Amino acid sequence: MPMASPLKINAQTRTESDSFLEENVARLILGMDGEVIFANAAFENVAGERAIEGHNFLKLAEFTDAEDAFRHSPLLFAQENKIFAALRSGLHEIKFKNGQTIYLQFDSVISKDGAQYIVGSALEHDERFSQTVENLIAKPALGEENIANHFLDLSNDLLCVARADGSFESINAKFTGLLGFTLADLEGRNFLDLVHPDDKAAVRTSLQTLWRENSESVIDFECRLISNEARSYWMEWKHKKVEGHVYSLGRDTTSIKKHELALHRREQQLSEAEAIGHMGHWHWSLGQQEIRFSDEIYRIFGVTRENFFPTLDHVNAMLHRRDVGRMIQAFQRAIIEQNDHEIDFRVIAPSGDIRHVRCQGRCEFDNEGDVTGLYGIMQDVTQTMSHERALLEAKEAAERAYAAKSQFLANMSHELRTPLNAIIGFSEMMQQQLLGPIGNERYIDYIKGIRESGEHLLDLITDILDMSKIEAGKYELDLEDINVTKIVRLAMHMIEGRAVEAGIKVKPHIMDEELRIIADRRAVMQIMLNLLSNAVKFSHENGIVEVDCTPQRDHVLLRVKDYGIGIPANKIGTITNPFEQAANQYSRGHEGSGLGLSITKELAELHGGSIHIESTLGAGTTVTIRLPLDASKTRKDQE
Repeated sequence: MPMASPLKINAQTRTESDSFLEENVARLILGMDGEVIFANAAFENVAGERAIEGHNFLKLAEFTDAEDAFRHSPLLFAQENKIFAALRSGLHEIKFKNGQTIYLQFDSVISKDGAQYIVGSALEHDERFSQTVENLIAKPALGEENIANHFLDLSNDLLCVARADGSFESINAKFTGLLGFTLADLEGRNFLDLVHPDDKAAVRTSLQTLWRENSESVIDFECRLISNEARSYWMEWKHKKVEGHVYSLGRDTTSIKKHELALHRREQQLSEAEAIGHMGHWHWSLGQQEIRFSDEIYRIFGVTRENFFPTLDHVNAMLHRRDVGRMIQAFQRAIIEQNDHEIDFRVIAPSGDIRHVRCQGRCEFDNEGDVTGLYGIMQDVTQTMSHERALLEAKEAAERAYAAKSQFLANMSHELRTPLNAIIGFSEMMQQQLLGPIGNERYIDYIKGIRESGEHLLDLITDILDMSKIEAGKYELDLEDINVTKIVRLAMHMIEGRAVEAGIKVKPHIMDEELRIIADRRAVMQIMLNLLSNAVKFSHENGIVEVDCTPQRDHVLLRVKDYGIGIPANKIGTITNPFEQAANQYSRGHEGSGLGLSITKELAELHGGSIHIESTLGAGTTVTIRLPLDASKTRKDQE
C-alpha cells in the first residue's frame, strides 16, 4: 500500500517545468523515510511501475552495495523509519524488481522551509534538478502545524530535533540566535558535540537512558553549551523521544545561574563574617514553633543541624532556668510594644559549657502594620563577659589596694607630723638659744641641719596628705572672695629667702593690684608656692624667674617662667603624674617628692581650671595656670 504523504508536487510549477522533467533522464525525489514524492516518466519506465508516488522506494528497488551506500547499519534506521538520513551522497547502483539496473546520483537537499529531501538523477552532476526541488515541493496550506511552527519561532526557548544518530534535523530561530549555529553549521555534529567538556559525561548518560526507554518518556538535565563564538551558556533541557527522533527544548538560564552564584557568594561571605564575629541571624514567625537559625547560631548553641531542630521549646530547654522567663517576657514585650528588644541570656551546651549570648531583635510587620514575626541576631559574648568580669575584679582589687595605700600613707603621715613638729620646734629653740648659750658653736650648725631636714620632711608629708585627699575625693574647696594679686605677692615673699640663697631674682608682672576672684585661698597659695619653688629649684645661678598675673574675660592666668634646665620633650606629657620627675643629667640631685606639679594640676582642675606647660631643654620652662573668676560655677570637688 502506498504511504500517505502531506507533501505533494506543485501542479503549476510542474506544468511550467514539464520540458525539463519529462526529459529521458530518470529523476525522483524521496522523503527521508524513503517515500517517493516525485518520479518522472523516464524513471517509471526503468522501474517498470506506474504511479509510484507515495510508495516506499525500498519496496520497488534495492541498493546493490547497501553497506557502501549507507553510513550506518540500515537496520537501525529502518526501525526508526529514517533510513535515508544515513544515505551517503554520490553515485549508487540500483536494481529494480523487474531486473533492470541503473546508476543514480543521490544528493541531500534542504528546502527554504528547512525540510530535507533526497534527490536521485541518472545524471552524475544534475545541479539544475537539485535547484528545482524548492519549486517542485508544494507548500502546505496554513494549517494547525504551520501555525504552531510560527509560534515556536516566537518562543524564547531553544528547540531542536535530532535523528537517531544524534545529528540535528531541525532547529528554531532562537537556537541560531543564541548559539550562532545554522543547520548547515551543525551538519555532521550531534547534540553532545556542543556540550561543555565538564558536563559531557552526565549528559551522555542521560541521553543513553532516553534511548533505552521504550516509552515516550521525558528527561531533563542542566548543562552548559558552547556557542559558535566559544561562549558558555547554562541551559535547562527537556528531551523526549518520539518515533526515532529526539525532540529537545532548552531554556537559557545563564543569568539565573549568575544570580545564584552571586547569591551563594554573598551568603558564604555573610556566613564567614558571622563566624568571625561569633554572630548569627534568626527569624521566628508569630504563632509558629520553629525558629530559623543560621549556621553560626548552631555553633553558638553547641549543636548541629542534624541533631537539633530549633523550636521555642527546644531553645528554652537549653537556656539557664533563670533566663527562660526573661526570654519569654522580652519576646512578649517586643510584640506588644512593637519595638526593638535586647536581652542577654545563658545557654547550657550539650557539653555542659555555659555560654553567654546577647540577643538583639526587631519586629516584622505586614502591610497593615501588625507584627507577624521577630528577627535579629545572636552573638556569643562569653569571652567578652569573661574579660569584663576579669577587668572588674582587677579594678576592684586595684581600688582596694589603692585605698589601703592611701589610708596607710594618711595614717603614717599623721603619725609622723606630730614628732616632726616637736623636732622642728625644739631645734628652732636650741638654734636661737632661748634657754641659754650652747657651749660649742658647731652644735648650732647641727641644730640648723636638724631643723631644715625636719621642715623638708614635713613638706613631703604634707604633699602626700594633700595628694591622698585629692585622689580619695575628700579634698573640698573652701571658696571665698580673695585678692589673687596679694596671694601672688605673698607667695613671692615666702620664697624670697630661698631665691636669694640661690642667687635667683624673682620679677613680678602684675597688671591689676585689686584683681579679685572666687577661689580657695589655701589652694591658690599652694599652687603659687609649688610653681615658684620649682622655678627657683631648677634655675641656673643668678637666673631670673618671671611671674605674671593677667586677667581675661572670665578667667585669670597665673604664669611662672624660668630660664633654667628645662624639661625633656618626652616628659612633658607625664610630668604632672603623681611621683613623676623629669630626671636628667641636669635635674639629678634636686630634692622633692615629685608631687608638686601633680597637686598643682589637681587643685587647678578642682576649680574648673587647667594647667599648660611649655619647656625647652636647657632654655627654661613656662607653666600657665588658668583659674575661673568664679569657681563656684565651675568647681569639680562636689560632682
